[in-house]
Amino acid sequence: MSKPTENRANNATIILSGTGGQGLQLMGRLLAEAAAIHGGLNVVQSRSYGPEARGGASRSQVVLSRGEIDDLRNPSCNVLICLSQQACDRYYTTLRDSGLFIVDSTNVKVVPTTRVVELPMTQMAADACGTRMAANVVGLGVLCGCSNIVSLKALEAATRSTVKAKFVDGNLKALAAGYASAKAFLESLPPARRSTIPDLSFV
Repeated sequence: MSKPTENRANNATIILSGTGGQGLQLMGRLLAEAAAIHGGLNVVQSRSYGPEARGGASRSQVVLSRGEIDDLRNPSCNVLICLSQQACDRYYTTLRDSGLFIVDSTNVKVVPTTRVVELPMTQMAADACGTRMAANVVGLGVLCGCSNIVSLKALEAATRSTVKAKFVDGNLKALAAGYASAKAFLESLPPARRSTIPDLSFV
């Protein structure tokens, strides 16, 4: 299957993918709230599951725009985050040629391209806040640090208003860890490679 190349001005489609039980819907909700309430963008969020509620490939899709969002049928995306190998295998072909590809290298061992941001998000979550379940929020920090599509402050505000109070501190640590690791990753790249990472602030 050929990869999609088209893009719409002032629109961005982000696919957050993994397996059921990895918190993809919370991930999408935090991104949507950060962009809409704290970033002033129009947002539409949708979701889909594989055949199993837990363990099957699933995704949360978030469309951001400065203007009206009137067509959700375009299956291609500007950003693809994969937290599992199954999700990477299933959704990679939806990524546009100029898109940003982020994977959790703790779980994704085979990637179909060298143009990828590979960071061990599950391990980072365990190290930063004591639970591997925070890998989804680490992923949002990585997205923010790599793309500038929303600000870190907006994601922090969305976390404080959405997550249960007892989990806020841990999730803020996860965001910070992902953001810092993304910035360090970008700094480690040679200039030619760094130039292939799209700045999506705001497309």
